Amino acid sequence: MTKKYGCKCFIYLDEIDKSELQIDHRIPYEVGGDGTEENPEDFMLFSGSANRAKSWSCEHCENWNNIKERKICLTCYWAYPENYAHIAMRQIRRLDLVWQGDETAIYEQLKAKAHSLAKEIPEFVKEIIEKEICRKST
Repeated sequence: MTKKYGCKCFIYLDEIDKSELQIDHRIPYEVGGDGTEENPEDFMLFSGSANRAKSWSCEHCENWNNIKERKICLTCYWAYPENYAHIAMRQIRRLDLVWQGDETAIYEQLKAKAHSLAKEIPEFVKEIIEKEICRKST
């Protein structure tokens, strides 16, 4: 898979060491069984952190626990983060941002500014994005 996709986590989109990548089914085994024929498109590359987040989310999903329909999983963020309708059957949209290397200085500035406004970083970043969208649409 790394030949096609490189050493990149499908969720965080950051390059990580090949030894740290984990291969995971797009459709959880609990729902879809092993319904694959070794097609690389049926799998994804995850960092350990992304894989744990997916596992927790899927294990708390109604589809995982009771319904067991592959088509529900196919429209989930955890199967196709680039084009999804829900996250574990909930109307949620998710954006994961990662600052690396020299970029961490920007993160620290965001953190300090958010703290000075008595806000959490995600709330502050959402406000920045919303203001920019409103500014562009006027």
